[in-house]
Amino acid sequence: MLAKHQKKVKVLFGLSDILIIALAFEAAYQTRRYLPLENLFFLTTPVKALLLGYSALLWLALGFWFQVYERLDSAQPRVILRETFRQCSIGTVAVILFEFALRLDLSRGFLTLFAVYSWTLLCLFRLKAGRLVGIIRREFGSAHYVMVVGTGEGAQRLGRQLEQASKYGIRLRGFLDEGQAPANRSIRLSDGEYPVYPLSDLPELLHRIVIDEVIFAVSSQRLAELEETFLMCDEEGIRTRVLVDFFPHVNSDVYLDRLGSAPLLTFSAAPHDEIRLMVKRVMDFVLALAAIVLLAPLMLVIAVLIRLTSPGPAIFRQVRCGINGRKFVFYKFRSMCHNAEELKPALQHLNRKSTAFKIPDDPRLTRLGKWLRKFSIDEWPQLWNVLRGDMSLVGPRPAVPEEVEQYKRWQRRRLRMRPGLTCLWAVEGRDRLDFDTWMRLDMQYIDNWSLSLDWKIILRTIPRVLTGKGAF
Repeated sequence: MLAKHQKKVKVLFGLSDILIIALAFEAAYQTRRYLPLENLFFLTTPVKALLLGYSALLWLALGFWFQVYERLDSAQPRVILRETFRQCSIGTVAVILFEFALRLDLSRGFLTLFAVYSWTLLCLFRLKAGRLVGIIRREFGSAHYVMVVGTGEGAQRLGRQLEQASKYGIRLRGFLDEGQAPANRSIRLSDGEYPVYPLSDLPELLHRIVIDEVIFAVSSQRLAELEETFLMCDEEGIRTRVLVDFFPHVNSDVYLDRLGSAPLLTFSAAPHDEIRLMVKRVMDFVLALAAIVLLAPLMLVIAVLIRLTSPGPAIFRQVRCGINGRKFVFYKFRSMCHNAEELKPALQHLNRKSTAFKIPDDPRLTRLGKWLRKFSIDEWPQLWNVLRGDMSLVGPRPAVPEEVEQYKRWQRRRLRMRPGLTCLWAVEGRDRLDFDTWMRLDMQYIDNWSLSLDWKIILRTIPRVLTGKGAF
């Protein structure tokens, strides 16, 4: 499915959820009102509107959070039932907390009925969501006919993807050979055979059959030679697209940007949505500031204890690599003896990582330092780094320059994201994982980054830190 069609599907499923939640809410309210129970139940119009609006937006947010709408029309029934149960159970708990905060004193029977009705109605709808595809297809309009320029492997792979999008109204008309295609030639794909026409026949085809768009799946060398074909399609008002899989940027998002009036085809191997990145930065600043204010008394006590229990400063400073290799001063509570860096070469043989320096039961740790390290309390001063913008709450852990110099080329991509206090590998296994696994999980985070993923990692980090699980 084309990205713009997928967005429409997600929006339509989201709107459907709002209607279903409103129906479940009203059904639960009316059922509870007329049940012959001892206590009467009634909501004033403002309170009812507030609860209904909160519930609808909450269920919608949870649907997007858990990415329910992205796979509704293709998921297995078991997955739909499980994901809907998770959405409804968390939503009900959030409504109870909302009631408690506003002291609304809702009926437990109403809340139970609302949870049951919402789950039942959502499941009934979602199990039949595949049939909604027909409605979505009609919403897109009539069938959308596509011709592909090119007959190579890339063009045929694109043809198979167009076949898979047929349920959304996309129809593959055939292929255009850049040379002179033999008469009656065709290409066999998964769902059938498609005719191959000479590219010179395109003007006549545009007048004889319906063609909504033309996709060019040719080599980069051939694009310049097809300028006349592009111009002809432009004059005819036919939409054209270019398949850019001839570029070796396997990890990149490709999009068109502009510098003034100059169009720029852009490849980005790291998150590039400036709005979401700005929201991430605002979230970092607000949460880091709040944490510093709340933890300031404890941090003062810890600093005093460090000074009293071992010689040396309370704060350890070190140069680390930030986003795109920028150097910054990194802060930690000192958990080792004051000459730990000088002792490092003598302990190199005990290192358990291939590039990073990590030793189980490091002999340089102080007695207090072992406790600080186990529960990640030594990382608290990095909230100042987050406040300054050197770091984020979530992101690949900042590396020392000596480690970065040893990185393989593919590992250097982790520098394209602002380093963080916590990361994906910190919640998957922490120090117990090997270095290559660290790197792969960092790449997985970069490739799949979203604001919701950040929150999931933050929430999963809390129990990890409280139990000290996985720390050397």
